[in-house]
Amino acid sequence: MELADILASLFPGGHEVAVTGNLISGSGIINAIKVHVIGIAGQSPLGCEGALILAGHVLEITRKGSAAPILVLIDSSSQRMSRRDELLGLSECLAHLAKTLLLAGAQGHRTIGLLYGGSAAGAFIATALATGTLVALPGAHPAVMDLPSMARVTKLPIEVLKAKAEKTPVFAPGLENLAQTGAIHAVWNPDQSLAEQFLALLAEQTGGDARDRLGEGRGGRPKAASIAQRVEKEASHA
Repeated sequence: MELADILASLFPGGHEVAVTGNLISGSGIINAIKVHVIGIAGQSPLGCEGALILAGHVLEITRKGSAAPILVLIDSSSQRMSRRDELLGLSECLAHLAKTLLLAGAQGHRTIGLLYGGSAAGAFIATALATGTLVALPGAHPAVMDLPSMARVTKLPIEVLKAKAEKTPVFAPGLENLAQTGAIHAVWNPDQSLAEQFLALLAEQTGGDARDRLGEGRGGRPKAASIAQRVEKEASHA
């Protein structure tokens, strides 16, 4: 599903969303609800400038004092792999973007990520995983870390990691595996109105971050929820 088709389905009455240098920004109205939109298009990498521009949009939204939802549309590669970006502090810029989304959530904005293409590594963490709820469209292909990169970091043979990935979703990239771990809340149906699916998601009571509980229920992350509960219990008695 192309970006233009996604925007048309989300905002059948029209919108003011533009793409500038592969960065998405603007807003639209869904059933009288104003929705702020930011994101990345065109499978582009996320560098320092892009991360700071997107963070600036989020901070500007939070300064307006409303509780309008923020939709983050994502079709990126990974963070920009350049010496220049690393020297400029790319990790800090990505962290800044993630923190602005967390700030928006803390101030009452529903932050919803819609993964419609690819995303990986730092770009994925700073955008998709930093939203309060992440959904995806069929054909999306996320990866926190691909298996060849994981092999270099862990020093494990790629064959060992491939075998683990077949049995344990946390080792495996891809839409189905990320959904099984609970990182992706739901996969939307592109043949139905995205506006209606967005409104249905808004109507759901979040009850905090439910990704660990989703992962437990789907069998993709059986221990995270119980460990988190134990940590919270121990911390409350400290």
